[in-house]
Amino acid sequence: MAKTKQIIVVGVVAALVAVLLAQPIKGLVNEKEESAQTEQSSSEINLENISLMTKQGLDANLIKDISDIETQIAKASGEEKISLLQKLAVKWDDLAKPAPQGFIYEEMAKISPKYEYWLKAGNSYRTAYTNLQDSTLAQALTQNAIRSYEAALKLNTASLEAKTGLGAAMVSGTNNPMAGIALLREVVQADPKNVEANKTLGLFSLQSRQFDKAIDRFKTVIELKPDAESYFYLATGYENIGMKSEAVAAFKQSKQLAADPSLSQFIDRKIAELSK
Repeated sequence: MAKTKQIIVVGVVAALVAVLLAQPIKGLVNEKEESAQTEQSSSEINLENISLMTKQGLDANLIKDISDIETQIAKASGEEKISLLQKLAVKWDDLAKPAPQGFIYEEMAKISPKYEYWLKAGNSYRTAYTNLQDSTLAQALTQNAIRSYEAALKLNTASLEAKTGLGAAMVSGTNNPMAGIALLREVVQADPKNVEANKTLGLFSLQSRQFDKAIDRFKTVIELKPDAESYFYLATGYENIGMKSEAVAAFKQSKQLAADPSLSQFIDRKIAELSK
């Protein structure tokens, strides 16, 4: 199952880069949109309808398994309900479907307000909105992530993981992205080798076309935790400042680590273009 998740993650990297470079960070270029429509749509998105949406296209047996657990949850309370919600979260995790997990962990946190539940809710919401093409749903999930990370930080003010998640969500989902970037810089100042904070700052540097800064961030990430995704982003940074040989080398490393044939094919085309 871990390999399946890796394929899903790296399989969307190329598309994500295209989106990053095409859409500047909200608020850095256009400060206009913080809409009432988002608040309304957020209230309409809940575990029940996100579950129905996510079940579409699944095997009938899987749908039955999930629906059976949901039926049990509706009749349960207290610790029994938390146990069943955890079981449901694991089901969705096995399918690499993070959006329902966010709502599930938030429900668990409302029953038993624990830092770990709020953190897992925030992380799940963040994973769900990151590669989502539905902008209305993405914005609603981003606001849910912000709320969850804020709740986690109230319970554990020293959590660098929650602060990283909150900073990333604030950049993505508010008209004050610099406040989010400031949080991420606080994390890096406290822990210069923090992989997630450096990776997130690197992505935002790509998005704001600060390619030199992006390269530095991803060099740090790769030194600590090399993976196909980070090498791909590093290569993208090199490509955009005209360092073709360095871009080719990073793309080759990405291909070597990738578990996704479609990403490998895309990289082959990039290398061919850069090698002309």
